Amino acid sequence: MKKIFYVLWGVAFVLGSIGVAQRLMYGHEPAAYGNRVVWGLWVAMYIYFIGLSAGAFLLSSLVYVFKIKMFEKVGKLALITALVTLLCALLSIWLDLGHMWRAYEVITRPNLPHSMMAWMIWLYSAYFLLLILETLLAFKIESGKYTGEILKSYQKRLKVYATIGIPLAIAFHGGVGALFGVVASNPMWHSALTPIFFLVGAVASGSALFTMIFAFFWENKTSEYYQNMLRVLAKIVLVAVLFDLLLEWAELSIALWMGTPAHTAGFREMLFGNYWFVFWIFHLLLGVIVPVWILAVKKDPIKIGIAAFLVVFTFIGVRLNIVIPGLVAEKVHGQAQAYIHPRLAYSYFPSMMEWLVGIFIIAFGIGLFYLANRYFKLTEENKSIKA
Repeated sequence: MKKIFYVLWGVAFVLGSIGVAQRLMYGHEPAAYGNRVVWGLWVAMYIYFIGLSAGAFLLSSLVYVFKIKMFEKVGKLALITALVTLLCALLSIWLDLGHMWRAYEVITRPNLPHSMMAWMIWLYSAYFLLLILETLLAFKIESGKYTGEILKSYQKRLKVYATIGIPLAIAFHGGVGALFGVVASNPMWHSALTPIFFLVGAVASGSALFTMIFAFFWENKTSEYYQNMLRVLAKIVLVAVLFDLLLEWAELSIALWMGTPAHTAGFREMLFGNYWFVFWIFHLLLGVIVPVWILAVKKDPIKIGIAAFLVVFTFIGVRLNIVIPGLVAEKVHGQAQAYIHPRLAYSYFPSMMEWLVGIFIIAFGIGLFYLANRYFKLTEENKSIKA
């Protein structure tokens, strides 16, 4: 299985590198988006990975803030998962930028306090710095090299970092939702519920990713700790997925209940338009119904891992259903026929170059996690920590 994994990863990395090379050489020309649909697969991947990072980080707070003993052995694993997925998110949005090499200007020349995007980037920067500091400190503490007052000092500092990180993680991912929510010209996004929807989705997808990693890659699968921990994680994922579904039902039912055509166009496109299969099959069936049934009924670790994998794998559909339907819906009736040009079309499906770049970002994240786990033994049980 390891050999198969290495081969698949190598193929994905090589193919993905071809896509990145095309992006660097030809810019956005090979991409399928245009002047109407300005955001595509990479923006959806960006908010997808951001959610994974925020969700994994909030799980780490159970260790470093709330001191829940059961989670102590997986604290570093949660932090590294949050860091790797954050790097994948930043790589996704960096490759989407029209002028990639000017990205630093959002730091040096921000339009604060008026720009929601500037606020979002500043929150990312603070979260990224805090996550690095917290991860380094967590590794120092568990290295066993420090004792006495020095160890107590490090533990207090780590708790402070983790405590600051909770509102920061909520703020920066809520800020992503706010970035969509403040766009008054797009009725599908313009809702006070949008930031909350992003946060709950982050907990659902991030906890599912962590559960999948723990289920499949934890070394000691015969221990009582493994069985107990997996049952707790399964309950967290189950509750988060159901709560996310509740918010989704609230958003859709209220919008479609005698809503104006402008308000409902994006939702109707999502449910019954060209992308119906993403919602009904990819998200609702494979991402909600099947995993919820497994998590509620099955107790087998492998089946719990499969359910978590389904939630993680299909949650990109949730993010695509936020980005794409809201853009392909006409803002003015007949606008799609007013000017006929491929770059002015109200339709979108990712090009081969976009898919290849997406594969590269995933391979990049898997490679980083593999190296971190190999050298820092993240999935090995630390005998010095008692559950």
